[in-house]
Amino acid sequence: MSLEESAHMSIEQFFIALALILIFSKVFGELAERIKQPSVLGELVAGIILGGSVLAIVPSVAGMAGYNTFHLLAEVGVAILLFEIGLETDLKDLIKVGFTSMLVAIVGVIVPFALGFASILVFEKYGMLGNVDPNFTILIAITAGATLTATSVGITARVLSDMNRLQSGEAKIILGAAVIDDILGLIILGVVSGLIESSESGIGVSVSAASVGIIFLKAFGFLFAAIIIGNLISKRLFNLVEKMRVRGVLLLSALSFAFIFAYLASLVGLAPIVGAFAAGLVLANTNQFKSIEERLKPVSDFFTPIFFIMVGAAVDVSVFNPFVKENIPILLIALILFIVAVVGKLVSGFAVLQKGIKKSVVAVGMIPRGEVGLIFAQMGLTYGIFTSELFSAVTVMVMLTTFIAPPLLKIMFARGGDMVEEST
Repeated sequence: MSLEESAHMSIEQFFIALALILIFSKVFGELAERIKQPSVLGELVAGIILGGSVLAIVPSVAGMAGYNTFHLLAEVGVAILLFEIGLETDLKDLIKVGFTSMLVAIVGVIVPFALGFASILVFEKYGMLGNVDPNFTILIAITAGATLTATSVGITARVLSDMNRLQSGEAKIILGAAVIDDILGLIILGVVSGLIESSESGIGVSVSAASVGIIFLKAFGFLFAAIIIGNLISKRLFNLVEKMRVRGVLLLSALSFAFIFAYLASLVGLAPIVGAFAAGLVLANTNQFKSIEERLKPVSDFFTPIFFIMVGAAVDVSVFNPFVKENIPILLIALILFIVAVVGKLVSGFAVLQKGIKKSVVAVGMIPRGEVGLIFAQMGLTYGIFTSELFSAVTVMVMLTTFIAPPLLKIMFARGGDMVEEST
């Protein structure tokens, strides 16, 4: 079946839409970087402009011509993004960072998750979520809580690098905690996807501590088994691949490895991106990981912006018009989630116990949600957990935390971290 027949979009329309996605993502990404903001913010804005709320060039809602095609490309993009993050994660370095990063990460996951979970229950109690099936409230609360847990490693690292602070004690704690945050967040994502899988299998949507515990163990067990078994085979496999002469074999072997892990994750009821992330963690321990990382960048540069454009395109900007009475609840939700997101991460700064480390710098460095938060939000929309209005509110929350963190981090370093007393 041709692309035109399967997606109900002509090949000409597909090519021009794809070209505009790539062009807009880079132009707006460049504009964002020119004003000292992460390029991902520019890509999200580009998606909003190209989406149904503004120009309606990119199919942003299921059922629109070409939506399935671009949604599939976006899924490939996010899998490659998580594979890339896994490649850049050194588990040995996380162990070296030690107790402080782990404590900051745990507090930075538990507090925002609990606040986000509780907020959704309050929203539902006062009818702010609209017509939502009461049976899905807990699932909505878990997914919303999950979007608040992850800290963007890339955004924080970029700001610290620009300030020449990557070697500071605060930076090492922030980056270590951010990576642990992502791993814990992906385990939570595994729990959410497992619960969704159970509900779609007819088991029901009721959520008990036992069911969450079982799926949590399944997610953790998959990551553990994938890393152990993957490490046993990956070094020999890629040493063999390296000896092959055919063009592109190392990159294609690495991508195949990631896609197989993604498939295996889906087989056990987890999100495929959990498997892609695990594949990255495994290949980070091979002798070829630097070469793989370098060769992967052009592929990631092509596919990853498609994901962020599609996320932006799904945002319905009309729900943020304050002059429409029906929009007031969703505006309040967006504002409250933003406050919860910031406060939840600021609390993590108090987990710093080391002497000479500025708590406020660590706290502010944990604020941006970035890529992983958007992945959670998109999953919530895709599986029908989030309404389009709630998805838009969550996406705006992610964008705002990403926007405020870089200037705040610079202020904290400039002031010597006076917002919170230094650890003594």
